[in-house]
Amino acid sequence: MVVSRLTLASPTEEVSSARLSDEVELYQRTYNTLLRSSGETALRVLESAHRQINSSLHPLAGSDEPDLGAFIYAIRRLPDRISGARLVIMGQEAEVFAANGIVIDEWEEADAPARRRRWHDAGDGTHAVLLASASDVDDLIPTLVAFQIEWNKLRVRQRAAGWPPDSEPSPEECAGALGGSGEDWARLRAAWGARFHERLRLIAERSMSLRVRMLGGTHVGYARMTRRWWTPVHDALAEQGLGHAPMYFVSSNTHSLVNIATGIARQREQVLVDFVETLPPSDILSEELSAFREGRAEGSWENFLYFAARLYFDSHGEDGREARRRSEQECGVSHLRSRTALRVPAQIIPLAKLMRDRLDPRLGDVDADALADSDAVIVNIDYPLGLAAYNILREVAVDAAMLKGVYVLGKAATLNADVGDVMLSSVVHDEHSGSTYWLDNAFGVDDLAADLRFGSGLDNQRAVTVKSTFLQNRSYLDFYYREAFTVVEMEAGPYCNALYEIADADRHPVGEAVNFSKLPLDFGIIHYASDTPYTQARTLGARGLSYYGMDSTYASSLAILRRILRLEGALG
Repeated sequence: MVVSRLTLASPTEEVSSARLSDEVELYQRTYNTLLRSSGETALRVLESAHRQINSSLHPLAGSDEPDLGAFIYAIRRLPDRISGARLVIMGQEAEVFAANGIVIDEWEEADAPARRRRWHDAGDGTHAVLLASASDVDDLIPTLVAFQIEWNKLRVRQRAAGWPPDSEPSPEECAGALGGSGEDWARLRAAWGARFHERLRLIAERSMSLRVRMLGGTHVGYARMTRRWWTPVHDALAEQGLGHAPMYFVSSNTHSLVNIATGIARQREQVLVDFVETLPPSDILSEELSAFREGRAEGSWENFLYFAARLYFDSHGEDGREARRRSEQECGVSHLRSRTALRVPAQIIPLAKLMRDRLDPRLGDVDADALADSDAVIVNIDYPLGLAAYNILREVAVDAAMLKGVYVLGKAATLNADVGDVMLSSVVHDEHSGSTYWLDNAFGVDDLAADLRFGSGLDNQRAVTVKSTFLQNRSYLDFYYREAFTVVEMEAGPYCNALYEIADADRHPVGEAVNFSKLPLDFGIIHYASDTPYTQARTLGARGLSYYGMDSTYASSLAILRRILRLEGALG
């Protein structure tokens, strides 16, 4: 088929500067050209460009005042031992490192709490990180720069104040001596845990002066790595006789769809209630259990069980998580972990293996016979970052000729709603390609309103796919807000670019308006609000979605599974 498209006129000077300000473009060009060098680059040469962009995520970058919000955001996206690092080497695959005489397989693996990125620590201050797409560069470099800027600010303030004291200071004492708020210092102490006082001493003793080096970074390398990621999924589908089955591709998370489809938590209802009763009275689950018993709870009992189940299985360590995986496999769900730089786990869910009596009752009256007769399979992945979404969907489409639906569930910043709300977009502008996609979104508010207890559903929204969380400033956001683009996220645009190549003979367009009203498959995009960038305190760096934020995730996942069941004739 042919997708309707229209080449846009050359943007006006105002639009051009608003899409990516001169300062942001300069910052990107600076680090991308520096990383072409075969040697090491001092990160400090990027600090001036970083400050000049006036990032909405790092508003105090150019001030002497500590920006603990940006510091905590960076800490959660970097491995713990980055505090002692001197060199970060970036590359796509272990083979690229080996070709340069660096055998990272012998190094200790490391993780970051809020980024699924594969790190290796040599133990001598050298860290290696595997990149899944060009978006990882746009995400990682500003994060490292922000970390270094704030580290050195705190060092200067500590040395001026004769800090740190001999005993661990309270958050209020930190705020009084070094600046920032007591609340932010409490969150920093929570992030560092028992190492808080040790880290304060390290900051006072050592100036942060990181160096970076890039190995590879080619488009072919990213495509090859994506194929290596998909190969185990392809093989698992073939082993189950699903290699040519009709496929529904879902990009969401690894818990909500599986919980809804398998009933693992609801089967253990009493066990989970007993577990919650052992928690402290101040715990949110203890309070919520009391509210359910007293008839004053606003949330869903199913969601309560799902949240409790995660804590219950995690409390039993790896044995508990393995027991959960076995139970889900008995219900037909296969889990596949990634061993590549593309750290995106996948799940295979054959519809015919699902048991009607174990499905979440909120789905509705599912036809057991129609479900058993379905030959379709759901491939669900944990949402990727940025351009990795394009690489993944394109690889899936190349391999799966019977792709029937693509559904994207991800988090986004909102310029007009609140944390926990659900946004359904009919327009997506992609900063990578400069193209704008007009959608006939498969989902509307009516598809999930009944399951939203704490948030609101907003359809007919407009989304903009940005290149990085740090590469935004207030004028940038103001421009999009004036143009009614109120959903700010990182994956929808690349997914639309890949979808275009599924539907049309050409490669995805650049700088064009594209009509997606008629596609050869079903397509839906749902975002839940996790950040409000106009209020810096309301970001995932400052607060998690927690128990109440789960409401929007499950309402969205229910809508996706209902849609699939209806298309398969198993739900009226």
